[in-house]
Amino acid sequence: MLAGQALLAGLDIHEVAELVGASVSSVKRWRRAVEKGGLEALLAKPHPGRKPRLNAKQKQQLIRILAAGPRKAGYPTELWTCRRVAEVIAKTFHVHYHPDHVGRLLHQLGWTCQKPEQRAREQDEEAVQRWRHRAWPRIKRGHGGVPTSRNTIRIGSLSSGCRPTPRN
Repeated sequence: MLAGQALLAGLDIHEVAELVGASVSSVKRWRRAVEKGGLEALLAKPHPGRKPRLNAKQKQQLIRILAAGPRKAGYPTELWTCRRVAEVIAKTFHVHYHPDHVGRLLHQLGWTCQKPEQRAREQDEEAVQRWRHRAWPRIKRGHGGVPTSRNTIRIGSLSSGCRPTPRN
């Protein structure tokens, strides 16, 4: 904008080039733009990128399919994965996305990654609470009543293939 204002003020293109630290050819290009469209012509133009393969109507239809659940879409469990969503998109809209991109698409649509709660169907909630309040504190303290480095482990992310390792 400084270059445009300097050009409008009547400075020579060489003076403007030195003032803003640009080449003379750039200042000439800016001068032509200012002559055609004023200072607004020097503003940055947005680059819209590639046209989306799913239009707004199709995205809304996808949200309805997802909200109905995976079982309704023919899957055996109530868990949407990016691979499953990619299959649904391909089957419904004849558009093929890589599962990694489906994650970005779902995020744009307001859906977030969730981990299902892993709990046995037969689990007795009262027994779990008793164990958490009685047995777990005793186990956590160790034999001498204080935590030791021998009986304390650091749990890594089991989903990424890491295994529990002893804490040093």
